[in-house]
Amino acid sequence: MMATCRQSTTYSCNTVNRVILRAHQCTRSIAKMRGLYLSPLLLLGVLAFSGVAPPRCHASESHPFGIDDYLALRSAHAVALSRDGKTILFDVRVHGGKGPTKHEWRLIDISGANSRKLDLPQSFEPVGFTKEGALFGGYRMNRQNQLAVVPLNDGKPTLFFVLPNGMRTAAISPDGKQFALTVDSRAKDALEGIHNVAEPDESSLYVIRASDGNGAWWCPELKFVSDIVWSRDSARIAVISHTPKIGHHEMRSVVSVCSAQESRKVGEIRNATNGIAWSKDESEIIFSATISPTLTAEHVWTVPAAGGIPLDRTPQLDGTATDVKSDPLGTVWVEIHRGVLTEIDTFVAGNMASAFRWPAGAIEGLPVRSAFKNSSDVLAFSVGDPEHATNVAVNSGSELKKITFEGEDTLANVSRSVTKTVHWVSKEGTKLEGIVTFPPGYIGTKKYPFLVLPHGGPEVNDSPTFDAFPQFIAGMGYVVLQPQYRGSTGYGSRFMSAIYQHFGDRAYRDVESATDFAIAQGWADPKRLAIFGWSAGGYMAAWAITQTHRYKAAIDGGGVTDWLSFVPTSDTWQTDFDARLQEAGATPMLQFSPVMHADQVTTPLLILHGESDLRVPLSQAREFYVLLRERDKTVRMVTYPGSQHFPDLAEQRRDIFTELANWLAKYNP
Repeated sequence: MMATCRQSTTYSCNTVNRVILRAHQCTRSIAKMRGLYLSPLLLLGVLAFSGVAPPRCHASESHPFGIDDYLALRSAHAVALSRDGKTILFDVRVHGGKGPTKHEWRLIDISGANSRKLDLPQSFEPVGFTKEGALFGGYRMNRQNQLAVVPLNDGKPTLFFVLPNGMRTAAISPDGKQFALTVDSRAKDALEGIHNVAEPDESSLYVIRASDGNGAWWCPELKFVSDIVWSRDSARIAVISHTPKIGHHEMRSVVSVCSAQESRKVGEIRNATNGIAWSKDESEIIFSATISPTLTAEHVWTVPAAGGIPLDRTPQLDGTATDVKSDPLGTVWVEIHRGVLTEIDTFVAGNMASAFRWPAGAIEGLPVRSAFKNSSDVLAFSVGDPEHATNVAVNSGSELKKITFEGEDTLANVSRSVTKTVHWVSKEGTKLEGIVTFPPGYIGTKKYPFLVLPHGGPEVNDSPTFDAFPQFIAGMGYVVLQPQYRGSTGYGSRFMSAIYQHFGDRAYRDVESATDFAIAQGWADPKRLAIFGWSAGGYMAAWAITQTHRYKAAIDGGGVTDWLSFVPTSDTWQTDFDARLQEAGATPMLQFSPVMHADQVTTPLLILHGESDLRVPLSQAREFYVLLRERDKTVRMVTYPGSQHFPDLAEQRRDIFTELANWLAKYNP
């Protein structure tokens, strides 16, 4: 088994790990020839001491990051901490060669020692520990997700409660005696499988006792619950519910306090929210919300737990507060995007304070702490950077220490691309940031084929983590630039909301300025330019080639092509692009729709789309494809049966990378 390097005063940890891995490969083959086995370091030491040169080892040579590397790359994600704060449950994910993403559930001591794989039922997905040290989570039965508890000693599930429509989420109370479930309270449709009735998805709050599985509805009038958090005394739950998309043109959020005895509305926000927390003294309920038309939560808000007017407590925030949660010790954690970096702040009495950062990378999501009162102050994080896959880290004071090293074996023989953050100012004076990835062996005096890669969302951002698409494309010899165009998180409210009713001009001009910047820096060959994106990035690729002819190849993955039909048919709110009603005039929706400019396209376009995509329906791809084909444009459309917005099957993901590589090789060699 390969030794794991933690620290090195002479060489980087990554370099030492690669040396050990290659030594391991070499010495295994040597030992096999000689009928013995020694550890790689010991055997190399013996050979060196004896003065005998070791036989030449034919270990794998370094190679660019490829499809097989992507499918084999393992990553680790923190899930839960045990009651005593000494053991972390984490999820190791890998796409593998076939089927959906594989999950390997493991435990590890907070020291980083004693990592062990759990033998859990294949249909069980744990989300936390019980007070007694078992795991609880969702157990798949008859296509329904039901609450189950699985003891660690035998791995056999004990079902507490089976609901007609299953459950969506589960949270254990700080005293460990109750589970709060979000579930669809409607009776099961007797004709399920024969027909589907179009209705808004419902989610209500059901609380059951861990001792006997008996339960009751709390706040039964709430039908669209989105976020919940237990009070520290396990007697109340703070709840946020949203108006559903179907039946409403504008979003509204309601904050309530629920218990077995009461159901009380405490505040209303005429916009979107995300996350929920109790203040340390539980006099306030805290969440992330916005007043901007782009619907993405961005500031920290509070409302008195006794009821009152919600207030924006961070009106001058220079970043984006995307998520909020509290823990049983009363700490309120906030996920903050500041540019492309993500940090974790605390929120106390209206004041934000920086708590944790991951050097040269990003923290991925809020920290994990034990769910029980009187727990330890140990925190677990998921962290990543451009050189390594996502892994688990723990806090040591205000610093973070990585304790898992998944993916190092796969990346040991990959010739790394250099990734860095860059800044520029567009022609119209907008300050912009991006992440550029250079091909392995990049030479500064040489111009390279170039691909601009706008992110999806659009109200998200790229971060300096190991991103498969730019790594793969850079491995093909490209310089890849990911621009954080207007509409991205991390740059304040004005920057993000600038996209409202202007995705097709302001955001587009920012993406184009990224290409201009790459050319001006001497990175990009102006005769070999390409554009690719997925979702909102797919829209940008489709839209760009109706506005300019400078790209030699374009790839639209799951992109919007017709705003008029997209806004009402997507499965989630899309009025953050333009909330004007269609009957008031179609022009606002059509002016930035690629389908209205199909005759202007000269760039060869590859369209990739999931056939079961509800976020961006397949009709968006087919409409643009048909219009381009009837105008004799160069276009190829590939769809993925059963796939949602991005395929989960390894075979389909492999095909996406293959199609992408072939298209670029053919039209932008």
